[in-house]
Amino acid sequence: MGLAGDAAIVGLADWKPARKYAGAPRFTIEQFAELARLALEDAGLEAAEVDGLVTARIGESSNFVPATVAEYCGFAVNFAELVDLGGANSVGMVWRAAAAIELGLANVVVCAIPGRPTPIRPGSERVLDPRWFYGASSPEYGSPQAEFEIPYGHLAQNAGYAMIANRYAAVHGYDPRAMAKIAVDQRTNACANPDAVFHGQPITVDDVLASKLIADPLHLLEIVMPVHGGHAVVVARRDRKPRWPHRPARVVGCGEHLAIKSPAYAKDLLSTPVGPASELAFRMAGVRRDEIDLACVYDCYTITVLLTLEDAGFCKKGEGLAFVRDHDLTFRGDFPLNTHGGQLSYGQAGGGGGMSQVTEAVRQLRHDAGVRQLRRCDTVYVSGTGGVMSEQSALILRGEA
Repeated sequence: MGLAGDAAIVGLADWKPARKYAGAPRFTIEQFAELARLALEDAGLEAAEVDGLVTARIGESSNFVPATVAEYCGFAVNFAELVDLGGANSVGMVWRAAAAIELGLANVVVCAIPGRPTPIRPGSERVLDPRWFYGASSPEYGSPQAEFEIPYGHLAQNAGYAMIANRYAAVHGYDPRAMAKIAVDQRTNACANPDAVFHGQPITVDDVLASKLIADPLHLLEIVMPVHGGHAVVVARRDRKPRWPHRPARVVGCGEHLAIKSPAYAKDLLSTPVGPASELAFRMAGVRRDEIDLACVYDCYTITVLLTLEDAGFCKKGEGLAFVRDHDLTFRGDFPLNTHGGQLSYGQAGGGGGMSQVTEAVRQLRHDAGVRQLRRCDTVYVSGTGGVMSEQSALILRGEA
């Protein structure tokens, strides 16, 4: 049982990431509508054909979010979903859209996550929402994290991922140069991608290790770069049109797993949810690990990449450092990883950062990735990570034959 591959990503839209956005702020629903328009245009579809949508949270409404988005965009849909998985949103959106299509609930589903500035109320000043200080931690009254973790300094992502990295070092050893190589190889990919925020700015292993230590053992250049941007994809029934403008990326396998919100409650910090999620995705797709042409791995931190490579089954547990040392992870290499630069060097547009992994997978399957295009790309693995390795999802995409 599982997906039959009857749904495919047929359209996409990417806003070029920017560290400082020069345009006028727009409401989230406006941004969603614009991304949807661009993705539908890319797919050769009309707005009237949309009968499904998947969204993340928006700033303009805390409830009835899908209805708010549908109303603004003028979509009349039979399937609507609000996904709340943090960085796993994008992968989670795509498989939910594909499942809805295969169940006959929809034919054309728009998935979008905007990440550009929004307006502030007239007469007020733009101030940093204090909740941002807590990151993935929940400071709200009644939250277990507010009572048992935050008062003791365990909060947000940097501390959590550093804790996981230190645990890895204690169990399997740690090679800072191998970890730095993950960031270096992805920067090489970014230098081949004109849209990447760090395009034209190569780095070395020594540069990474000389960058500021943020949370031991994680350095600044091992941590994601926040940007303004946004992404969208259109998932549709493959037979909706006899011929598509671009090669469809069939959704042939998916998986998702979560059991905790905080790593403090993990039974094993090094056994991550992407393991069971990926196992399900590969089994559903009937694909072996050695058949993957490209891995688009969620990369908020270098340790995230390392653990994903291990738990997704590309190498054995504890052998990730050797795997990274022994393989070229660039678009020219023997194990291409995040050929757009990843979120470490392409940039992370808020909660939509993981959608850049999805759109890069589709571009490579289309053979439309410019100078970074792989010579062969028919099957791609994509992962998403939310929180501090707390909720993870996986996709297997295959180019239409």
